[in-house]
Amino acid sequence: MKVQVQAAAKINIFLDIMATLDNGYHSLFSIMQSVELYDTVTIERNDSNKISIACTESTLPTDKSNIAHKAATAFFSAAKIKNPGVTIHIEKRIPLAAGLAGGSADAAAVIAGLNKLFDDVLDEDRLNAVALGVGSDVPFCLSGGTMLVQDTGGVLSRLPALPPCIFVLVKPKSGISTVEAYRAYDAHENIHRLDACRMLNESVRRKLKGICAYAGNVFEQCIEVPERVEIKTVIRKHGALCSQMSGRGPSVFGIFDTPESAKRCADELKESFDDVFVCEPVCRGLMTSR
Repeated sequence: MKVQVQAAAKINIFLDIMATLDNGYHSLFSIMQSVELYDTVTIERNDSNKISIACTESTLPTDKSNIAHKAATAFFSAAKIKNPGVTIHIEKRIPLAAGLAGGSADAAAVIAGLNKLFDDVLDEDRLNAVALGVGSDVPFCLSGGTMLVQDTGGVLSRLPALPPCIFVLVKPKSGISTVEAYRAYDAHENIHRLDACRMLNESVRRKLKGICAYAGNVFEQCIEVPERVEIKTVIRKHGALCSQMSGRGPSVFGIFDTPESAKRCADELKESFDDVFVCEPVCRGLMTSR
């Protein structure tokens, strides 16, 4: 028996940090969006009594440090399933360490896929609890679409779908770890707060120009990505309604209201960057088939 799950990347249309908590974690206010850039996760039951990981990306570990392995272990613990035998194969398309939740999407796919393979043993609340225990972006990736995500990733509210639009995503070669990103934020003085209320209002109204007017990412104030200025200059030259980093970066995206301008932008960016994607928003984070 096996199941295949398409796991969508996410972008942060809006990302601000509301507080640094006593435990060192950060309370977020973010509007996240799933986009049609997918990893494919295939899970198959076997008699090995162990969790095996295989991946098309050779630089990713396939041992217990892989987030997909962590997700499987957490699922089996919550479901009280002993000595499971599964093989998890991950076909990567979402760039690594990009601020696009590629690892979190794979983890969500593992949790949802295993639940299908094991007869929906966990209900939605327990699945979400498992997801949050694995990583802060995993609960969003489990549901996907357009969502307001708060606190440390476990408080999710469904928002109206984005108006029709096209994203151009670019992953520069340089990058920064999540730990380094939050460390840079904590060390930075005079952070300018973004207008979360206006952004939420425009999202509810489904006005694309209003959404783009108040879109923002607080990490742009404290993280330097050398290629960011070059990328944003090209994106804006081609008429994007807005352009910014996703997550803690380094990926940069632009939002376009016509496919023609998005294609022209992507074509120019491909002359300088390897990882350039044109994609649309999607209404869910996972698509499962047997």
